[in-house]
Amino acid sequence: MEEVSYKKYKGCTIKECHNMIQTSLRTPMVKFLMEHMEKAGCKLGDNFIKAVHCKQQMSGGYLRGDGIVVCSNHMELQDDVNQVVIHELIHAYDECRAANLDWSNCAHHACSEIRAGHLSGDCHYKRELLRGFMKIRGHEQECVRRRVLKSVSSNPFCSETAAKDAMEAVWDICYNDTKPFDRAP
Repeated sequence: MEEVSYKKYKGCTIKECHNMIQTSLRTPMVKFLMEHMEKAGCKLGDNFIKAVHCKQQMSGGYLRGDGIVVCSNHMELQDDVNQVVIHELIHAYDECRAANLDWSNCAHHACSEIRAGHLSGDCHYKRELLRGFMKIRGHEQECVRRRVLKSVSSNPFCSETAAKDAMEAVWDICYNDTKPFDRAP
């Protein structure tokens, strides 16, 4: 059976997504993050970033021990794939550099989400406009907070209250932690 192209339906095929991932691997930000993971001693195999069909409404994720998945059925543009890969690579980098990172710990999860949201460009002004958020000032931190709460609240170990408390407790230190970048890109 032939795979259906994204031009007809929302999303793209696994093959099309795989090709976009390959393009992503050549972007400066992705290359930079992967180089720093290698320098930190984390080996990334050829299949570290995979295109998959996701049943959940999500764009991708980082799975400890398995690598990164990009949800082909929720991807349409190369820029979307690049963004997911960058965001998830920051989670992978965090796990690489912190041997004791515990994703069931709400504060640990919140910290990595804060860093990924802040450093990946997820909350760039143009992205927020496209999502329908029109705030001119303070949009970036507001966006990061909104997205952190959504992600950490979906963690089965974290209630909405625990997610909010964890985010507030670690906000300053994690928001200002820009490793492996010298400053936020």
